[in-house]
Amino acid sequence: MSAKDYVEKDYYKVLGVPKDATAAEIKKTYRKLAREFHPDANKGDAKAEERFKDISEAYDVLSDDKRRKEYDEARSLFGSGGFRPGGPGGGSFDFGDLFGNTAGAGSGGLGDVFGGLFNRGGRQAQPRRGADVETEVTLSFEEAVDGATVPLRMTSQAPCRSCAGTGAKTGTTPRVCPTCVGAGTVSRGQGAFALSEPCRDCKGRGMIVDDPCTVCHGSGRASSARTMQVRIPAGVQDSQRIRLKGKGAQGERGGQPGDLYVTVHVDTHPVFGRKGDNLTVTVPVTFPEAALGGTIEVPTLNGPAVKLKLPAGSANGLTMRARGKGATRKDGTRGDLLVTVEVMVPKHVTGDALTALEQYREATASDDPRAALFQAAEGA
Repeated sequence: MSAKDYVEKDYYKVLGVPKDATAAEIKKTYRKLAREFHPDANKGDAKAEERFKDISEAYDVLSDDKRRKEYDEARSLFGSGGFRPGGPGGGSFDFGDLFGNTAGAGSGGLGDVFGGLFNRGGRQAQPRRGADVETEVTLSFEEAVDGATVPLRMTSQAPCRSCAGTGAKTGTTPRVCPTCVGAGTVSRGQGAFALSEPCRDCKGRGMIVDDPCTVCHGSGRASSARTMQVRIPAGVQDSQRIRLKGKGAQGERGGQPGDLYVTVHVDTHPVFGRKGDNLTVTVPVTFPEAALGGTIEVPTLNGPAVKLKLPAGSANGLTMRARGKGATRKDGTRGDLLVTVEVMVPKHVTGDALTALEQYREATASDDPRAALFQAAEGA
């Protein structure tokens, strides 16, 4: 909160006490209002929560004699005195210049006079983003190719149900941290620069719990187990890490939830393999099919078989392509099915088959497939 906001905000009016109220009267009024507007007593009421924050902020200033004196002096000098925005000349008045820039450290200027009040923060604790959560899931080969919705059971930190995330025991209230004034961070000078870091006294929460909750021990957070349905996109690869935005642990003080990171493991398939967006399959063919050519039937992953034309004289290891029968891409289209031919050689040949092969060998005796190999070796 800026110096201007402090000067213009009437903390006495917030608590409903006169300016000459004693410390005891301020404390008594604060306790009454805190019980009335505490989040436990007004669950889901945003206005009551905001009122509770204003009450705590006002009490934090007025309950401290030194800070109350500084606040009263600032209000007397600027809240209703001669220094007001838009003076007689019609010029504007810059509170930032007055408190922060017109006087250096230790110069005795107004920045030093009111530094104890304004330089301590005066800000409400900022929303804190929830933590990221890591988990793993194992999919079948088919689920990875086409996508799947799977249940994931996760354990993460969430606001404690017993204290509604305040960290305070039921019936009590946390107080604003006097060190960071509810900001959760403090600035420490490093030469000409000021570094902001989490407040050590309140551990960055902005509030201090004197009577901690027996369930979360004052942290305001507790482990929460939940099961959620998560959509794994089609075409996911083995060991791929998927980020699901906003599906992680819940935030604090209205902060955004963290993200969920899912590492996917994919089971192997007894027939098909994967190569990027394409699926692979090895299909055995007979020697006559490879030599003479023909039409062969090839299985697909999630559909009827397809027929491919095998050219005559096909060598072992020849790869053919069945378009659109592969894995699903991000844009909804599919890759291809890569079909590798494996020529099968029979281990035992008898009868007519043996006679036919012997005749074939005699008919092709002049065709030496290794002749070119020897020629190349001799010429090297």
